Amino acid sequence: MSRRYERGSILITSNQSLAGWGQVFGDQVIATAILDRLLHHSTIINIKGESYRLKEKRKAGLLTRSEPFTAEAATPEEAS
Repeated sequence: MSRRYERGSILITSNQSLAGWGQVFGDQVIATAILDRLLHHSTIINIKGESYRLKEKRKAGLLTRSEPFTAEAATPEEAS
């Protein structure tokens, strides 16, 4: 990240909201510092809606529309 700062683009995707990063890193102060550096000179594109993977699971009959999708319900490769 340091080598690319102001030299090239970096694309980061996450299914976590920015507010949830403190829980991901286990420390709100560290998460705030990381986000401060990541978001400097950035453009945030917030995409809302159901994921393609989740839509395919529903189409295949593996999930019902009322059934919530959780990490526990995901297969190991989907949870990563």
